[in-house]
Amino acid sequence: MTIKLGLTGSIGMGKSTTAAMFAEAGCDLWDADAAVHRLYAAGGAAVSPMQVAFPDAIRDGTVSREALKAIITEDPGALPRIEAIVHPLVAQDRAAFIAQSTADIVVLDIPLLFETGGQARVDATVVVSVPEDVQRARVLARGTMTEDQFEQIKAKQMPDAEKRARADYVIITDTVEHARAQVHSVIADVTDRFGDA
Repeated sequence: MTIKLGLTGSIGMGKSTTAAMFAEAGCDLWDADAAVHRLYAAGGAAVSPMQVAFPDAIRDGTVSREALKAIITEDPGALPRIEAIVHPLVAQDRAAFIAQSTADIVVLDIPLLFETGGQARVDATVVVSVPEDVQRARVLARGTMTEDQFEQIKAKQMPDAEKRARADYVIITDTVEHARAQVHSVIADVTDRFGDA
């Protein structure tokens, strides 16, 4: 049996770095954002249905995320229609990945794991976390967004405290060494809990 581990965390918490640590430790890693990029790319499964529903979102045979943002800004009612196209395709991509995996543990990197009810489809959940001041400093240090933009994104995400309360495991990403040690601890624990199921 493949153990399915759902990995999530708010912006700036170190989720991508932690996901890479799970991969380095021998887990297979499925990334929801990467799946959407594949679906939106030329020849991707989302291009044709999006072209029918939102022709203005297609640029050079691909789905433009910028164009979609503009469409949603103009018409907030477009978002559920976009999700109705994309979410089933993402679910198919995830299922296909799990089916072909030969690893003992598949880590599913899903930014909106709890918000979309994804915890029901995994064996255990992992939330990455750091104190809020560290989170803010990390995001602003990237130089890709203003403090206002950061606050807007954070406001749309489930509060970190709520994610931690819901999670089976919390990994504190204050240092690389500490995070890596916790990753190995989680792998050992889930293998112990679910390995013989």
